[in-house]
Amino acid sequence: MATSTRKPLSPGRILAWLCLIVIMAVTLFPFYWILRTALSNNFALLTDPSSLFPVGFTWGAFKRVLGLASTAEALAEGGSGASLNTALYLRNSIIYATTQTVLVVFFSAAAAYAFARLRWRGRNLVFGVLLCSLMVPEILTLLPNFVLVRDLGLTDTFGGLVLPYGIFSGFTLFFLRQFMLGLNREIEEAATVDGAGPLRIFFTIVLPMSAAPIATVFLLNFINTWNYFIWPLLVSNSEDTRPLTLALAVFKQSSPQSALDWAGLMAATLVAALPMFLLVLAFGKRIVNSIGFTGIK
Repeated sequence: MATSTRKPLSPGRILAWLCLIVIMAVTLFPFYWILRTALSNNFALLTDPSSLFPVGFTWGAFKRVLGLASTAEALAEGGSGASLNTALYLRNSIIYATTQTVLVVFFSAAAAYAFARLRWRGRNLVFGVLLCSLMVPEILTLLPNFVLVRDLGLTDTFGGLVLPYGIFSGFTLFFLRQFMLGLNREIEEAATVDGAGPLRIFFTIVLPMSAAPIATVFLLNFINTWNYFIWPLLVSNSEDTRPLTLALAVFKQSSPQSALDWAGLMAATLVAALPMFLLVLAFGKRIVNSIGFTGIK
């Protein structure tokens, strides 16, 4: 006779579930409110701003953002008439986020290999100095980085967007070093006996064995770069290099303050967040697992 292994609900478990439900509701409610606003008619939205459901349900805001609605249709639904070239800004974000992420992950992996697997004098001292960069507020580095990019003539270019933050990341370096410290040295020693040098060992042994944590830091850096706002605001001056997050702010500023297109703005925000949502949905479990076996908990 089968016996049930389910534990009875004690008052403590009920309280824990209630706390979890409250936390989930508080976390998810802003996303629901964005979706509710994006599905509302901009004119009707002003008549009932506190409604929990879309007011005058319509897909018009998404059509405006995706360039599927004419100016007359946008104005008829309460849009400001301002346009948002989503495809162009999405392309810029992909170029910016992908290039910077590939560079920072590659350089961090090479540095992590040098700090974790190679023997050289002053290794721990240099690593400690680099880790100190984690304690420097990012706002302090904005002005020196901007002056450097300006003097190099890289303002309003993808090179200027990528250069200051595509070379080094203290967290990525630390994360990968922690994993590489635990790799088996016997494989490296066998490769050394066969005549392999450090570069060959790095590219043919260490990098393939570090695929899981590298995928994790790649995703984390990609999401962080995708959502970055301050640096693109300083460097990018034209539509050719403007990423999607910055374009949203320009779209908001181009609307008259007396008739702001809240529905369009929320729809554009959802479109901008959709790629990151899909990435986290697809690879979220891999990120958690990689953080676990690197010992960073």
